[in-house]
Amino acid sequence: MANSRGQGGTMPAGPTKFSQTGAGDVMGTGFPILARSDFSETTFLLEIHHPMMARAARPGQFVIVMVDEHGERIPLTIADFDRENGTVTLVVQAVGKSSREMQARCRVGETLFGMVGPMGVPSEISHARKVICVGGGLGVAPIYPQARAFKEAGAHVIGVVGFRSASLVFWEEKFRDVCDEFVICTDDGSAGIKGLVTDGIQAKIAEHGDIDEVVAIGPPVMMRACAEATRPYGIKTMVSLNPIMVDGTGMCGGCRVRVGGRVKFACVDGPDFDGHAVDFDDLMMRLKRYRPQEQEAMERWSESCRRLAMEPAGAAGREAT
Repeated sequence: MANSRGQGGTMPAGPTKFSQTGAGDVMGTGFPILARSDFSETTFLLEIHHPMMARAARPGQFVIVMVDEHGERIPLTIADFDRENGTVTLVVQAVGKSSREMQARCRVGETLFGMVGPMGVPSEISHARKVICVGGGLGVAPIYPQARAFKEAGAHVIGVVGFRSASLVFWEEKFRDVCDEFVICTDDGSAGIKGLVTDGIQAKIAEHGDIDEVVAIGPPVMMRACAEATRPYGIKTMVSLNPIMVDGTGMCGGCRVRVGGRVKFACVDGPDFDGHAVDFDDLMMRLKRYRPQEQEAMERWSESCRRLAMEPAGAAGREAT
């Protein structure tokens, strides 16, 4: 099972051929990985060559990728796109079996077997004059395209991002380029202000008094806290939901969420919803549903990695006897 934020949408054309020269030629069928950056031991960035998707992508949308033909379908929010260079950027956190497999296998010069998208209803870039774009942890990546879009629409953009510590901070300069004001919050105070993103939100609401909208992306507990922070002020607050997803087209029903007492599918009705109407208790309960299966898959994969790591030494020992 996999988590994401998204909906069903345009299917891309078939995979492209890719050739790269350097330390030997690499040729494969799939979607070429042009660049990779590792932000921490678990968080990494992939820049994928896919001109058709780059032209079609909008803020808030997601893709579903497959590492190989037998791999799990992994939904990932689009963190950036460059129409001129034909690239789509994904930021991944390696927390489960499939994402850790991506971390181990996805290198520059390799390809992704499958990449479907852009999927999901694009985020509504309203006519807000002053907006706070909030990202927490991995949610910092997908909030960036929204901050940029609001800036391009003429809004005064305030960026508020949260990390556990300074060592995990990424894209600071990218955000400063598109934000009129930018606040970093860290749990330990090693960068920016010490506190949660809600502290940054409260400070900016008190400072300005005329915030039109807040957009928040991050863990469910963080998004709920953001919605509660803005509720007393009646500030429109949009959140991007990340329920378990299988097909991403509304057929399986696995990504259903409750919003305003009604059942919605995050893949085709979202992923953006009114944060004041989302049933976060239901969302977080559903996210825990397949934890035993996820743990079992992780243990099987870890064991297979250990066996593979041991094989060369064993084989060499047999050859020597």
